[in-house]
Amino acid sequence: MFDFAQQPWTLLGIAVIVLFGIFTYRSVVPEKNRWRQFLIPLIIAAAAFGIDTLVQTDKEKIEAVLDAGIKAVEEENFSDIELYISDDYRDSFHASKQQLIDHAQRELDMNMVETSKRTDLLFDNISENKAKVNLFMQIILSKNSPISQAYPVPFFKLRVDINFIKQNNNWLINNIEINSVNQQSARWNQIR
Repeated sequence: MFDFAQQPWTLLGIAVIVLFGIFTYRSVVPEKNRWRQFLIPLIIAAAAFGIDTLVQTDKEKIEAVLDAGIKAVEEENFSDIELYISDDYRDSFHASKQQLIDHAQRELDMNMVETSKRTDLLFDNISENKAKVNLFMQIILSKNSPISQAYPVPFFKLRVDINFIKQNNNWLINNIEINSVNQQSARWNQIR
């Protein structure tokens, strides 16, 4: 189903078409010209921006969770990371949410990540209470990290498949699977 909250430009296009219709009507029937006729496309355009501003779609909520999670990883703020992960989290390497947090804490305590940047996000599937996205990131490593000192490339590109679940009207990460590192197939058990 088409969602105007995700596409405000459609309503703006309709407002322009209505404006041209009003110009045509005013030129054909000049005795019916009223200044209030111009309020119709203005109201439609205002509705487009109002809907876009006031209604947060599932895609926008998922993107907000991802951005907040990325920021929490950069800042090594593990209490914030836990807020975005479902209690029943499980992936091919971690049997629980706590194992994922512990693993992240061990790896990130070495000050490995300087910055991380989301380069692309593809929504694979969104349903009523589940979603799957493909996240593409570029991670710039700290100059002091053991990986930067061992390898000449100070950054790597990462592709991650993430499953979300909706709980209490909030989207939470339910599963993270590493798909590739620097465009080469990789899995959790290969990342140490």
